[in-house]
Amino acid sequence: MTTPPESSLRAPAAPGLVAVALVIVYLVWGSTYLGIRVVVKEVPPLVGMGSRFLVAAILLALVLGLRNGFRTLLLPRRELLGCAALGMMLPVLGNGLVSVGESRGTPSGVTALLIAIAPLMITLFRYAAGDRPRAGSVTGVGLGFAGLVYLVVAGNHATGSGSGHLPLWPALIVLFASTCWAFGSWVQPRLPLPQDAFVMTVHEMWTGGVVLLVAGTVGGERLHPSSYSPHIWFAWGYLVVFGSMLAFSAYVWLLGNAPISLVATYAYVNPVVAVVLGAVILDEPITAAVVVGGAVIVVAVAIVISSERRRAA
Repeated sequence: MTTPPESSLRAPAAPGLVAVALVIVYLVWGSTYLGIRVVVKEVPPLVGMGSRFLVAAILLALVLGLRNGFRTLLLPRRELLGCAALGMMLPVLGNGLVSVGESRGTPSGVTALLIAIAPLMITLFRYAAGDRPRAGSVTGVGLGFAGLVYLVVAGNHATGSGSGHLPLWPALIVLFASTCWAFGSWVQPRLPLPQDAFVMTVHEMWTGGVVLLVAGTVGGERLHPSSYSPHIWFAWGYLVVFGSMLAFSAYVWLLGNAPISLVATYAYVNPVVAVVLGAVILDEPITAAVVVGGAVIVVAVAIVISSERRRAA
């Protein structure tokens, strides 16, 4: 979910294991946007994602407790509050608002492209905090926002049946979600958190899941499990097991065993996977705005990551 400093790297692991873990992160995280799009067709977005994170947290807590003892899940108050803060920024405002945007018409592929600007937003947060990025990073940020503007404006003005009209307000909701995700990623090293990333994830997911369930219930959302289609349950289960457990486990392993500049490539691979899956499975149109704007955003993110890689070196 988040990216630690370059200084936290360890020696790289076997290339084959790194490749397998990268493929999992590329494909599974890229497919979660499709999974969310399927789920919110019948399930209210906030309670749907809230139940997803809460169940995933319980399952992951059971795995950790049976393996290492349940006392490892106990945290001091400061660290628990730090996890809760991340739960608000990532599962709630990040993923929760993504589900709201998709439930109101934002295609899964476009959603992934809007989320892909998170590394660009992190660069802006760093600049605001006095950390001056390299010239390449600044160039990438400018190029990325140009692609973003084109994607939103051109997509919003598309006309005609099946032309891929992009609803403006849902797209802006997803864009705000991406900004919250970026801020949560940027602020993480500044929060009091447990050293064990899996323990942190358990508390991040259950606190975020509870907030989403409460917010959805207060807003009038209700779960009706018996009325949902089998493919809805399959997509929801996929998000719980693969999106919230398997892919994140692979991601955490990569953070400790591969160069962070390599791990960060998921930011511009996931959108490609999401766009292709959305087109093949849900017949989401790949418009000129998606192709041109998406390509510019992906290239911009690649420029930023490459520039930061040289800076770290």
